[in-house]
Amino acid sequence: MRKFPVILAVSALALTLAGCSGSPSPSSTPGAGATSAPQAEAGSCTDTPSGVASDSISVTGDAGAKAEATFDSPVDLDTTQRSVLSEGDGSKANVGDLGILNFTLFNGTSGDEVFSTYDEGSAALSMVVDATQFLPGLVKGVECLNGGSRIAVAVPASEGFGEAGNSSLGIAATDPLVFVVDFGQVVSVTDPDQLKANGAAQPVVDGVPTVVDAEDGTPTVTIPDAAPPADLTVTVLKKGDGKVVESGQPSIVQYQGSIWGSKAVFDQSWGKTPFAVQPGSTVQGFEAAITGQTVGSQVIVSIPPAQGYGDQGQAQAGISGTDTLVFVIDILAA
Repeated sequence: MRKFPVILAVSALALTLAGCSGSPSPSSTPGAGATSAPQAEAGSCTDTPSGVASDSISVTGDAGAKAEATFDSPVDLDTTQRSVLSEGDGSKANVGDLGILNFTLFNGTSGDEVFSTYDEGSAALSMVVDATQFLPGLVKGVECLNGGSRIAVAVPASEGFGEAGNSSLGIAATDPLVFVVDFGQVVSVTDPDQLKANGAAQPVVDGVPTVVDAEDGTPTVTIPDAAPPADLTVTVLKKGDGKVVESGQPSIVQYQGSIWGSKAVFDQSWGKTPFAVQPGSTVQGFEAAITGQTVGSQVIVSIPPAQGYGDQGQAQAGISGTDTLVFVIDILAA
């Protein structure tokens, strides 16, 4: 399981789809008893065909808005089926790529709706296309799918929540699932140009740490010897022209975190994989820094302790309760 000191918690939604009751991270394994068949190599994909069950799902409502679905229940199938309702023209999702999706979930036994990201108080999901990290049936649904597509997915219990079920959603161990998914932007981890900010460089601001990017986007940060700002300070280094990151919605980013006083880097996604940000999953100042920014942008933020790890600090990362943090963040998708 990947661990980032920047992570504090994860949303209930991410826990729900990881299938793990009480698990601390959305990068946890699927629920007990869920079957994850061997998947394609990273950077490739295996297409999921349609079938009688997925083709029988009747969906109403526009793509990009909450769907209504009717189907003959109980759904009876042995392996996940996917029917493409409308095909997008975005990048194709391979194993290991990241994507953002909205969905409405139904109990395949009763036919009842049990969850929707479109409901008030919910949020879209940022996920990794990896059946060892998310429900195998959901991953099969989006694998080989173009960004911008809407699909209907029928999932057997064995590729859903498995023997554990999901009591919070009223899903028993034997219940199949039905998803209607709106698949958004895909970030390909094999395309270097998609893994760094591509916005226009902005004027240098005096007193702000300076950043020099390597060819692959990895930043080198020079922090002034002066005292850090007392308040949260966000500076746009590159301005992208993509979608705006709305408050309470997920994003996919690259980041590097340093401590102002020691100038030490304590964590970064560079050299690993981009970070799928779910609302509430990061320190307060990190989320504040990307809210309102545009995809393709690079920002640098100075975060005072009150909006970082507070008085307790983060001993594992060498952060004290008085340390100001500096993050360089490349916004890749939202």
